[in-house]
Amino acid sequence: MKIRNKKGIITTYTLVFGAIFLLLISGLLGFISLQLRQTTQKIAWNEALHIAEAGIDYYRWHLCHFPDDLQNGESWCCDTPPCLVCGPYQHPYSDPLKKVEGQFSLEIEGKTQCGKVTAVTISSTGWTDQFPETKREVKVKYIRPSVADFAYLLNDNVWAGSDREIKGPYHSNGGIRMDGENNSLVTSAKETWICTPSFGCSPSQEKPGVFTTANGNEELFRYPVPPFDFEGITMDLAEIKDLTENQSQGIYLPPSGEQGYYVILNKGSVDVYKITDLDSVYAYNHEDDWHWEYSVINEKTLLGNYPIPGDCSLVFIEDNLWIEGEVQGKLTVVSADLETPSKETNIWLTGDITYDTKDGSDGLVLLAQHNNLIALEVPESMELHGIYVAQIGNFGRNHYPCSYYPQDCLKEYLEVFGSVVSNGRVGTQWVYSWGGIASGFEDRENIYDSKQSYNPPPFLPYVSEISEFKEWEEIY
Repeated sequence: MKIRNKKGIITTYTLVFGAIFLLLISGLLGFISLQLRQTTQKIAWNEALHIAEAGIDYYRWHLCHFPDDLQNGESWCCDTPPCLVCGPYQHPYSDPLKKVEGQFSLEIEGKTQCGKVTAVTISSTGWTDQFPETKREVKVKYIRPSVADFAYLLNDNVWAGSDREIKGPYHSNGGIRMDGENNSLVTSAKETWICTPSFGCSPSQEKPGVFTTANGNEELFRYPVPPFDFEGITMDLAEIKDLTENQSQGIYLPPSGEQGYYVILNKGSVDVYKITDLDSVYAYNHEDDWHWEYSVINEKTLLGNYPIPGDCSLVFIEDNLWIEGEVQGKLTVVSADLETPSKETNIWLTGDITYDTKDGSDGLVLLAQHNNLIALEVPESMELHGIYVAQIGNFGRNHYPCSYYPQDCLKEYLEVFGSVVSNGRVGTQWVYSWGGIASGFEDRENIYDSKQSYNPPPFLPYVSEISEFKEWEEIY
């Protein structure tokens, strides 16, 4: 009896411990299976991000070939200009080795002005076929690099004086003497250049593409770099004129038959005057030497107040332009004569040009076919907000001798909040050979307005046809 009892106990122990072992093994296998699934799902979670970014790269490629197509070559898109939201568009994805397969879904949001896409926001959601519920979404804003990415963009040799404070990237296709304070990159397309007495080098001597003798931060100097194509700006002028004159978009002012137009920017509208008589002033610049300059308005006639269209904020003036006032919203103003081959128009800045706000919702491009110049009779402290383009000539203020104009030759302060794009040499201060200020502004400050890159005015000149992302954000 005792032997049989022992055999029963052994059997019971075997069954009990076997069950425990099986329970432990099944739990361990379940744990390993769960860990394996979690690991695989975590890998899929990482792969979903790569798939989502692949969707971003795909649409960037698409925009390079079809820059105004927000619909991925398809037809669905909500028609609510100036903002368009298109999609979603779903595409299969597989890596080159076919080890990862999945899908990405795209939503495209575009900002348009005058029928042109100015900025694109791409939202891409990616997932793998193995774990379709595990998704990652990335949102990217793509914009073509523009002149608004620079505080200064020049096509000639230039000398930035020691009184200058420049906050933003500074580039010239010529050589640069940077004696001002710079807090960003200073780049030149020249490896070396000849610095002449007009740039403070006596005798003339060869200098590096960028050099300094005063306050310049040499750690931020870069040269040589690729040049900017100023001739490329010409391509947009005929299109802007056609939109305003023939397609009734924006405002078109034909040749005045007189001296030109005086325009006051009045937030959402412009007051337009025809100038019938100008007074002459004695002036000097590097292009014309000493000359009599007809730039002071003597008589003018009001033509009317013109509302600025919100869907295409363009003003094309086929004549010389005198301008000042306050900007609200995005606006591009062009002064160019495309009817008379021998004539190139100028813009005269007669007073402050300011934004209603500086939060990026307001912006101005003021494009002159030739010169973009500050006039003689301007405020003591002058503010210029916007992007000022002198396509063929230069941006600056001519030299007005104090013996002729003691009240106006010297001004206290000039602030440029935005960008200056000048084909010729820039100058807003003239000095004597011994160093004293002869005319112009005693203190000058340039502040780069980075917000214009994200939400540009219409027909802002670009520096590249290839879009770059300005913002990257993972939604989930």
